[in-house]
Amino acid sequence: MKPSRLQNHFNKIHPDKKDKNVAYFQDLEKKHNAQPSVSKLFSVAAKQDDDGLRASYNISLLIAQTGKPHTIGETLILPAIKEVITTVLHKPAADIIRKIPLSNSSVQGRIDEMAENIEESLCNHLKTSKFSIQLDESTLPTNETLLLSYVRFIKDEKICQELLFARNLETDTKGETVFKTLEKFCNEKEIPLKNIISAATDGVPAMTGCHKGFISYLKNKIPKVLVSCNNDDLLVYCQHLENLHSDFIERFQDILKLEIPDWVLDPFQMST
Repeated sequence: MKPSRLQNHFNKIHPDKKDKNVAYFQDLEKKHNAQPSVSKLFSVAAKQDDDGLRASYNISLLIAQTGKPHTIGETLILPAIKEVITTVLHKPAADIIRKIPLSNSSVQGRIDEMAENIEESLCNHLKTSKFSIQLDESTLPTNETLLLSYVRFIKDEKICQELLFARNLETDTKGETVFKTLEKFCNEKEIPLKNIISAATDGVPAMTGCHKGFISYLKNKIPKVLVSCNNDDLLVYCQHLENLHSDFIERFQDILKLEIPDWVLDPFQMST
């Protein structure tokens, strides 16, 4: 609008405001902005829904980390939240509780979604990084055989360890079956087998057999892969290192207590 028309509108419609100072109009603007509008109401409601959804994911993660039944969200956590809101904050809890879905199916869905996201992120990293792998097969009380695979790798200059997968061995626990299970998973996730630089097993014949063990199949694909020792050898090595450590401390007590002059530690910084 042109300034002349704006001035004309002001003089005709708001003549009583003609002599008001700037502070009056600034205060009027603040009151106008503070009034609720349809867009503001929708934005506040949307933010509350987003916060409730975020809380649902965070609580589902806590349930998964503690290994509790998924029904605990609806049977214990929501009633506990309601009690805190009404007793401590003295606020109605119905609207807040309604925005936090924690039913059995909701918690299960959140956990599955987060697990898929973590697996995807891990596999994307392993596609371009070297890593070591550890495999262990065990029999469940239901006589099902489960193969667990852990990986260790470097990320952001830190050594990380994660569960790569847990899969049932449907036929048997032979070394060939174990290797094919690993190979199938890596092919599905497009992880090059050549990125495996070392492998560790529990030392059973199905894993370490010279001809039909898992390690032999792995070496056929990756000739330079490093293979860790079995559990018995590892215990011997650890005990030997502990004995060496104790022996060094006993033999070099005088050196540990010795005060070394500064000119020995840093001769180039000493003044002449």
